[in-house]
Amino acid sequence: MIILYSSPGCASCRKAKRWLQERNLDFVEKNIFATILKADEIKYLLSRSDNGTEDLISTRSRPYQELGKDLDEMSMEETIRFVQQNPSVMKRPIIINEDNFLVGYDDDEITAFVPKELRNIADCGCNPSCPNYPICGSLRKGDEQEYAR
Repeated sequence: MIILYSSPGCASCRKAKRWLQERNLDFVEKNIFATILKADEIKYLLSRSDNGTEDLISTRSRPYQELGKDLDEMSMEETIRFVQQNPSVMKRPIIINEDNFLVGYDDDEITAFVPKELRNIADCGCNPSCPNYPICGSLRKGDEQEYAR
């Protein structure tokens, strides 16, 4: 299951939501302002990110600037409480499933959320016997490495 952490005023969140809907991918949207994230949920997001708080927390946000100290100086519990009390510090959107984790909207990286089986079907759909192969076949060859991930 795909989970989309978003906020209503976020243009990138709306793009991500639209992208998932256009591809008929099932997802659960969690508005970070409407629901307080559970401590376990925040820990899980931090554990899935390559760089921990650096990937998830915007150091340019007003609450972070007003904090007056570096997140590295805070305990895990203090960090969790800070995020729960100041959800606007989270970068958005955050898109996650069992295999993939993406912070922000990226046209190329979001394709990882299309199940591999569906990517394989799309790849098989265009072959030399197709009348459009001279046009789209060459494009697909360039994408093969991207889809193989």
